[in-house]
This record gives sequence, structure tokens and C-alpha cells, in this order.
Amino acid sequence: MRQGGSNQLFQYWNRLRGNRAAPLRTEIEPSDIRTLLADTFILEKDGRGEATFRLAGTRICSHYGQELKSRAFCPLWSAQDQARMARLVDHVFEQDAVVVLEFDGLTEQGRSVTFEAIILPLSGGQEGPRALGALFPLQKPFWLGADPVLENQLHSFRLIDPDREPLFLGNRPEISVPPLSPHSMAADLPETNRPLKKVRHLVVFEGGKVD
Repeated sequence: MRQGGSNQLFQYWNRLRGNRAAPLRTEIEPSDIRTLLADTFILEKDGRGEATFRLAGTRICSHYGQELKSRAFCPLWSAQDQARMARLVDHVFEQDAVVVLEFDGLTEQGRSVTFEAIILPLSGGQEGPRALGALFPLQKPFWLGADPVLENQLHSFRLIDPDREPLFLGNRPEISVPPLSPHSMAADLPETNRPLKKVRHLVVFEGGKVD
């Protein structure tokens, strides 16, 4: 992980869950992560099964120049990344995966900034699963917040099994694959019925970004 905030949120989530797959959403205390609140978000599934923002921190909304609450998550991404992002979020919701993303945010003025994001599963009880996430720019250009991000383009992602893997090791080699065409996108992730417990190391898949 490049951002201390991502690691901090993970450690908080990991302490709450104990030996469970995920903590309950009701166990999240905003006061415990008050220094991260402006950079955090919560996702839930809407009636159509799409991931939407239940809450989004003020700094995230400033990056995108809009209130994100109740807005869909996947349309923030480029057309070639949206199906992939939907499947990644489904892994969080359905298989309690931890997902780490690195991506570019592109603005109307042609600027770009690289972000890191982490998405962590929450148990929602009868209301269904939710996800806790955080998003941080790797740099903080002067224009960020004044020139809104219109589209995200994915660099890479990691699916992490927190029960079996040493997390966030900077010297762990990445495994790269060529960018996938829309026709072969279905092969870029494990099948949804394949348990993530079989993941034996951090895996990075190249995605989305074009030169």
C-alpha cells in the first residue's frame, strides 16, 4: 500500500472483525476513524443489484465535484472498466474479499491524478452486505477539487485474502497481464462461485489504462 490512510482503515477493519469474515456495519464507529472520514465511503446494493454510494466523505465528493450519496459506483469508471469494477465489488459483497485499486482520475480540462482505493466488506445482517472504502490521491496537485474528476481509468487491482496473506508488502512481486478486450473480460477474474480462500498471494491484474 502506498497510502497510510488505506493501511490505517484496513487495520481498524481487521481489528473489528476478529476471526469473522467481516465486521458488522453497526460496529463501525465514525469517531474511531474521524481523521479518515472525509476520505471514506460506504457502498450498498440498490434494488437492481448495483453498487451505490450510501455515504461519501466530503473530500471524495470534492474530488468529483458532486454529491455522491445515492449515486451508482460503476458509472464513475471508463466504459471498458465498468464491467470489471462491477465484478470486483461483487467479490467484496458476496465473498468478503478485500480489494485494493490504483487508478487515474481524468478531468474535463485534461488533467489526471493517480488514486489508491481500498474496499472492505461489511456484514449488513438482514439488510444485506455493505462495503467500507477509502480513496486517497497519491499526489495532491493544486487543482484537485477545483477541476472535478469526470472518469476513472483503472491501472491495477488486487484481491486479498486477509486470513491467509501477509498484507501490504511492498516487495511482493506483481503479476501483470495484457489489457483485455471486452470480449475476453470475463476471463480476467475468478468465477464468482470459486472461493477466494484459494488465492495464495497478492495478484495484480493490469486493466483499463491506455497510453
